[in-house]
Amino acid sequence: MLGDYSQAFMTHGPWIVFVFLFGACVGSFINVVNWRMPRGMSLSHPPSRCPICGGRLRFFRENLPILGWILLKGKCRYCRARIHPVYPITEFAVALAFVGLYYCLFMSTPSQTWWWEVGGQWWVRQGFLLGWPAFFAVAFLFVGLYSITVIDARTFMIPLAIPVFITCAAVALWCAQAFIARTSGASGLGWPIPATGWMGTGAAIGGMLGVGVSMVLQMAGVFRPSFADYEQYVPEGEVLAEYPFARREMGIELLFLTPIIMGIVLGAMALGWIDGVPPRWLQAVGGSLLGYLVGGGLVWGVRILGTLAFGREAMGLGDVHLLAAVGAVFGWFLPIMVFFVAPFIGLAWTVAVAISAKCRNGVQRELPYGPHLAVATLLLFLGRPVLIDGWRVLMPTVEMPNGGFATPVDNSSDWTTTLKPGSMPTDANWYSRTDGTTER
Repeated sequence: MLGDYSQAFMTHGPWIVFVFLFGACVGSFINVVNWRMPRGMSLSHPPSRCPICGGRLRFFRENLPILGWILLKGKCRYCRARIHPVYPITEFAVALAFVGLYYCLFMSTPSQTWWWEVGGQWWVRQGFLLGWPAFFAVAFLFVGLYSITVIDARTFMIPLAIPVFITCAAVALWCAQAFIARTSGASGLGWPIPATGWMGTGAAIGGMLGVGVSMVLQMAGVFRPSFADYEQYVPEGEVLAEYPFARREMGIELLFLTPIIMGIVLGAMALGWIDGVPPRWLQAVGGSLLGYLVGGGLVWGVRILGTLAFGREAMGLGDVHLLAAVGAVFGWFLPIMVFFVAPFIGLAWTVAVAISAKCRNGVQRELPYGPHLAVATLLLFLGRPVLIDGWRVLMPTVEMPNGGFATPVDNSSDWTTTLKPGSMPTDANWYSRTDGTTER
């Protein structure tokens, strides 16, 4: 028994320490994001300083994550003003969240049925040394969702820089992951996100080229931004407005979407005729980009249809970018589940707030939709075993989409072997669940 613990400590201990320290630094940066972005301030200039006296905080002294607040005893070194404990709490919480994610993905075993199904064989087989790009893609997403939730709840605004960063990081990290991951044997089957064949890859690349075309046309003044005069209708002291021309603005957004839709169709047609499968890295990038388009397209479609139906802005563009970022990290399938689960999260919040307000004779606290999407994403990630079992009950004849590469490319090399999603491997590490069904 002691030998097992000693082996686990030697294998995972250094990585856990690294992940904790890195998470604390990310938490420190999130404090900056949550404070400065809603105020329109730069994240880099001026450097961190006391908001009362303006004294600059030095990194290895006052600005050291967690320890800096403790060493200063919660007070500014220069003016002795109180430093709110939310800063070290956030740093410590993010550090613990990184460690928890590490445990969930890299330290679970088949005997731990729940956590094993949340992560799975692929993560354990890679280890942190070969699986770090995928780990950070997921970690950055959840940290970004936390920041979005805090800012959106306070201001009813999602800074687009956050989901855009998550998306760009996800595409780059999944591409890097495809180059370094082990894919021989059954480990290739559990690739964390659904990959794409030539048609899906073409649709994803064409759609993203369409996004680029639309953005260039907007910057050139050919397309104007929708709701450009929205601020003129916001009453002083309020964050939302009763905008009278919402239906008109949907025509502007449909015009913006036209190159994207055309790019998806033309891209699928251009590459769909190619035999075989794309290289592994292109499948990974295509899976991430397709997830981005599916996630963003779902919310944008509801936004347009809802606005046309009710005459008021149905959902914000920040929500579009949020679910698009979720898709960039997890592929095309999870955003669909998030889209259907989030309304129930919102309904539960509304009921809970109404009951609380009635019991306390208070005012109901409105909450924008972004936090509901974020909570639904977290619940579906941690609740994957429930999703798997629920899918089997509701659709027993339809296989739930899983991660995996397309058909085999070259079985002679560890770096190019890929498996069909859903095919049965012969690897001895494959395991059976207690109910007799075979599971990844």
